[in-house]
Amino acid sequence: MDTFALGLIVILYLLSISFLGYLGYRKTTSAKDYLVGGRKMNPIVMALSYGATFISASAIVGFGGAAAAYGMGLQWLCLLNMFMGVIVAFIIFGRPTRRLGVQYNAVTFPQLLGRRFHSKSIQVLSGLVIFLCMPLYAAVVLKGGAVFIEQMFNIDFNVALLVFTLVIAAYVIAGGMKGVMYTDAMQATIMFLCMLFLLFSLYSTLNMGFTEANIALGQMGDLVPERFRELGHEGWTSMPRTGSSQWYSLVTSLILGVGIGCLAQPQLAVRFMTVESTRQLNRGVFIGCLFLIVTVGAIYHAGALSNIFFYQTEGVVATEVVQDIDKIIPYFIDKSMPSWFSALFMLCILSASMSTMSALFHTMGASMGADVYVPLKNKKRSNTKVIRLCVFIAIIISYIVCYALPMNIIARGTSIFMGVCASTFLPTYFCALYWKKATRRAALSSMWTGLLVSLFVLAFMHKAEAAPLGICNALFGREVLIDVYPYYVIDPILYALPISIIVIIVVSLCSRKK
Repeated sequence: MDTFALGLIVILYLLSISFLGYLGYRKTTSAKDYLVGGRKMNPIVMALSYGATFISASAIVGFGGAAAAYGMGLQWLCLLNMFMGVIVAFIIFGRPTRRLGVQYNAVTFPQLLGRRFHSKSIQVLSGLVIFLCMPLYAAVVLKGGAVFIEQMFNIDFNVALLVFTLVIAAYVIAGGMKGVMYTDAMQATIMFLCMLFLLFSLYSTLNMGFTEANIALGQMGDLVPERFRELGHEGWTSMPRTGSSQWYSLVTSLILGVGIGCLAQPQLAVRFMTVESTRQLNRGVFIGCLFLIVTVGAIYHAGALSNIFFYQTEGVVATEVVQDIDKIIPYFIDKSMPSWFSALFMLCILSASMSTMSALFHTMGASMGADVYVPLKNKKRSNTKVIRLCVFIAIIISYIVCYALPMNIIARGTSIFMGVCASTFLPTYFCALYWKKATRRAALSSMWTGLLVSLFVLAFMHKAEAAPLGICNALFGREVLIDVYPYYVIDPILYALPISIIVIIVVSLCSRKK
């Protein structure tokens, strides 16, 4: 497809986004409109927005590339995402979240926790954790979108990143939650259609049927690069060798870190508070499951099968053709698919990135402007102007962090953030909904424990982060405190989340009478 046609498609897409953002701006007349859409969002729009926010460019570009490296084992994450991220999230967490949100008149995730436990400290701590930790996730999503734009348009990464950030900033700052969710619904539709086409056209590109292609991939085990084989890789249709470093990375970091971490995502939880009734939440379960199984399942499958395509065309597997895992999927789509689909897939990546980025920017701004600023200044209500200013600051921080990210970070960065969220918020969030005996002191203690243990393990024990950070090496002269296998490859969530759960139970029982 020539540059003119490609540019025309992008312009039409941006005009549609601008119109929906303007529509959200026109319908936003109060802080409640800006933060939770006035609690009257259409359930279909909510479900599509939830799915689009869930599936970011990190899922498509980063985890698709990870599937090319690790293989079909990543499909376990797809099933866990569908079960935990939709069925459990909507039914177990969504219903009481919406009910308590109305009961306490909460319009953000930190407000929900703070007002449930009657604690400004919990609200402020939650807001600060979101505002300070979420830029990492926002930055990896920004990078995923900018990398794809760089590949498709053959333009400088810096230009792609700047333009991409400015477009998102425009409609998030102006339109608030309504603008975000309207655009999310359109972007989710584009993502679903693109992935559906990719799923069916992939086998035609390989000139194989479903069974034939998967058998062929299974027979390529002897082509696994030596550097991956040493880590436990045993082929793209097999799980890594149990107990190997790659097994720990795949199972504890990617599958469990993201699969469980999705339950305590503030930008997802707040969407449960945007609909008018529990019945409307129930309608979103089927839409969410269908959306996730198609979008996530298709890209993970395509990532693994890209090894067949590269072996047919270039004589080597994906990770030998493209060293940076984050760039495998863009390169694969560009080389294997028709030019018109490459342009359409670019819109899919833009949609995935922009839908997630808009939610993250909105959540960060709301956390600082409504959950930190208002309690600390003893204000009675949120100010939309302050929240918009905080959204702008969050965008600047995320933009700067993006430049500090190394290669192969998209999937890992997503896992880090979701793991920290799960360890910090999940026990308190669950107890806020279901355990009346949980106390304020226990909730606060659990949150601090989950956060500090996560950060400690990242800085001093988990080699993937501790070695590059260099803090442990500077203080103790070694990359990690415990260099005995497998402790340095176990993801922080397996340390922090159980301890956080134990703390909230024990402290609640000890402080209940008081």
